Amino acid sequence: MYAVVEINGKQYRAEQGKNLVVDRFSAAPGESVVFEKVVLLGGEKAAVGTPYVTGAAVKATVNEETKGDKVVVFKYIPKRGYRKTQGHRQPYTVLTVNEIVGA
Repeated sequence: MYAVVEINGKQYRAEQGKNLVVDRFSAAPGESVVFEKVVLLGGEKAAVGTPYVTGAAVKATVNEETKGDKVVVFKYIPKRGYRKTQGHRQPYTVLTVNEIVGA
């Protein structure tokens, strides 16, 4: 069984026992969180929400907060002497899906 859940305005596919890497949100490592914005429940019999499946939820535990790979931003204007380099690392939260509660 799997579920498509909406977290921070983005949709992720969650399976029980698997890790889920989502954009960072305010939760301490070891904390349990419940996501009730389930868009789709998949498996033998699929349930599609309008917009969300009523009575469905995804229970997860926060593992850690990490950063993604570095993205280098380089701006350059020829013949003007303008060069600018900037780096960015996106913060992520790693979750472990404990349970998918169906309708």
